[in-house]
Amino acid sequence: MTPLLRKPLLALAATAIALMLPACADAGAGASKAEIEKIVRDYIIENPEIIEEALIALGEKEKVAQAAAARAAINSNADKLYSLASDYSIGPADARVTVVEFFDYRCGYCKRSVDWVRALPEEYDGQVRIVFKELPIFGGISETAALAALAAGKQDKYLEMHVGLMAIKSNDDLTDASIDKVAQASGINVARMRADMKSMAVQQQLSEMKILGQDLAVGGTPGFFIGEQHIEGANIPLLESAIEDALEG
Repeated sequence: MTPLLRKPLLALAATAIALMLPACADAGAGASKAEIEKIVRDYIIENPEIIEEALIALGEKEKVAQAAAARAAINSNADKLYSLASDYSIGPADARVTVVEFFDYRCGYCKRSVDWVRALPEEYDGQVRIVFKELPIFGGISETAALAALAAGKQDKYLEMHVGLMAIKSNDDLTDASIDKVAQASGINVARMRADMKSMAVQQQLSEMKILGQDLAVGGTPGFFIGEQHIEGANIPLLESAIEDALEG
């Protein structure tokens, strides 16, 4: 047993002892606390597998609690997540299923999955809509790129900017100069974009996306939401299964 595991296991054993003491006391009235503790300790030593079983049970209990908390957070933020008029999206507004993606322009998995994400509305015959949520978890130039994309949206060029920024394969190549280059290639007025990036409206829009990501415990990108489900990472088979389940529901 490694020292790192020893402390949690000892703590768990102590907890087990504390929980078992009242029952043992009832069963063995007249026995001292020290005698009961020795009985419990001896039992645990002779049957160490109960510690592993307790850890497994505790882990499962925590998973259930986390899933319930995630569903509650999604439901309480459903309008901000799925129905904000200010969000940029692709696919029919009345699509049966909405998929929300939180992403960062320096996220390799976001870059690799961008074509798959863009193809979803057509792949599912207009029954799926995609909502884009900027979440620049890496900060710095990621935040600059997010602001640029939102500002490009003011010129009805959000998707073009989004795809162009995702096409920058190397994170080292994501710079102020390359952001402007993508904007120019997309037919965007760069000076106006830069001005809009500093505007209260665009700054607030990004801030609200970041706060929503925090409220929904999005710890990494990409983070996808479908109904009450939060799927971490670009797990395409799992995402497709969730979309199909939602369409059948």
